[in-house]
Amino acid sequence: MGVGLALAPEIVTSKMAEAAWQDGSGLSGVSIRQTYLTFRSLTNRRVTDAIIVHHVGNTNADVSAETIHRWHLANGWAGIGYHFVIRKDGTIEQGRPMDTVGAHCYGENDHTVGVNLVGNFEDYMPEDAQVASAKKLLAALCRYYGFAPSSATIFGHRDFNATACPGQNLYDMLPDIIHGAAAIY
Repeated sequence: MGVGLALAPEIVTSKMAEAAWQDGSGLSGVSIRQTYLTFRSLTNRRVTDAIIVHHVGNTNADVSAETIHRWHLANGWAGIGYHFVIRKDGTIEQGRPMDTVGAHCYGENDHTVGVNLVGNFEDYMPEDAQVASAKKLLAALCRYYGFAPSSATIFGHRDFNATACPGQNLYDMLPDIIHGAAAIY
């Protein structure tokens, strides 16, 4: 008669990713507010070749990474699916640990980083501070992962899935955001 072992799910915290952001890995000029979120089982991402931009969509409130994390946990998911959240005042918050597989774009999570600007950009415009932070973060991520910011490496969620995300107003701004990230890069 065999004995089965039940393995407890791996618990990962965003603190594990903190060292990568503080060791001078080419992220100068970008301040990330650590959130120390606790996740259910996560998998490490082996390849990163693109970034996907999102919006919250269902509210224009200035929600935090912690709030989105609670929403995603309540859905039975491992936790927040985005790697970064950019608040209305431009504050960049850590979501999912940056080198783990995200849960933000069906079919594309195993090779991409998810960046969410909070707001509903179907009906509203992103704040200038959010756009400025997005340019800096996208440039820093591109440096870190070794690819240049371009329309071949930075996408809106709707480029891959049937969704309004990241909202028409933000989607229309993506070429300018990408150009700004390239100038910083």
